[in-house]
Amino acid sequence: MKKHILVPFVLLVLAVSCKEKQKDKEVVREEVREAAEVTEKVEEYVPKDIAEVDIVEIYDGEVSIRAITVMQGNLAFAGSKNIYGIYNTDSKTVRTSTVDYDSLDIEFRAVASTSTDFYMLSTANPAILVKTGDNGQLDLVYKEEHEKVFYDSMTFWNDLEGIAMGDPTESCISVIITRDGGKTWKKLSCDVLPETAEGEAAFAASDTNIKVIGDKTWMVTGGMQSRVFFSPDKGETWEVFDTPIVTGETKGIYSVDFYDEDNGIVIGGDYKNPGDSVANKAVTVDGGKTWQLVANGQSPGYRSCVQYVPGGQAKEIVTVGFKGVDYSKDGGRTWKHLSDEAFYTLRFLNDSIAYAAGNNRIAKLAFRE
Repeated sequence: MKKHILVPFVLLVLAVSCKEKQKDKEVVREEVREAAEVTEKVEEYVPKDIAEVDIVEIYDGEVSIRAITVMQGNLAFAGSKNIYGIYNTDSKTVRTSTVDYDSLDIEFRAVASTSTDFYMLSTANPAILVKTGDNGQLDLVYKEEHEKVFYDSMTFWNDLEGIAMGDPTESCISVIITRDGGKTWKKLSCDVLPETAEGEAAFAASDTNIKVIGDKTWMVTGGMQSRVFFSPDKGETWEVFDTPIVTGETKGIYSVDFYDEDNGIVIGGDYKNPGDSVANKAVTVDGGKTWQLVANGQSPGYRSCVQYVPGGQAKEIVTVGFKGVDYSKDGGRTWKHLSDEAFYTLRFLNDSIAYAAGNNRIAKLAFRE
């Protein structure tokens, strides 16, 4: 009797199991098909073959500008001699003003913006961070006094949370964070951050030492160590990764950008020897954990800023420096020199228009095939 009961039960289990296996096979086939479609779309992407760049000057004031940000379609900037301003893309006009604080000669090399406010961070002692206020005036929201203080870069994850980084004043990179829309800022303890090496710092060359995507954050250093500091949770925890980028007193990583959470690029070199192109460019495909040199020993040499072209599938990249403008359509493996015109920093407005700033100038760049 037990056998008669057991056999139908076993047959039922086998039937269900077969059906489940068939379902599993169908799911796997569907996933494979979808993955193939995604891969096919990526493979179908043909990068633009940029042949030239049209450069139109939009501002020529007597100010060194290393920090710019696209803000509600316009371009906000700040630089040396206490000067900051905005370029209105509709009226094609520039308005400038100055920050007056304790008769200080202020140099801004880091700016950022949210949907409502503009922020400027000065470099050296005392470092001050100001933001536009509700009444149209500037509010001082952070001040740091220390003989070693020197801030390099700033950005926001969202309208409430932002981050800025600077050289070490103790045993770690200086990192300040806001969680209330920039009204207050708190400096992270070195207990939270990885320890820096002797002579490791950052270069305030283009305000591109930090990149954020979602909750993830990457910060880069140079000097006696060229490394990438990574936080997966908006600055709550940190780890650090080595890179093969050249090291030395004036050498290292000057700029970082990520296209997505996996694909990134760092660039730099030695600004005192700008023609040297050995170990000054590297890319990652695993979110910054490992880095591989690209175009090693090939142009371009030293560059201060690198940016992925929007929509370029991590293949199209533009880099600028005081030795010119260069373009890659293959993820940094090869580069085309587009212009000898000097710039410190660059930001894209869309996939063919960008703004670049440098010594006494801001320009609009149009990239053409």
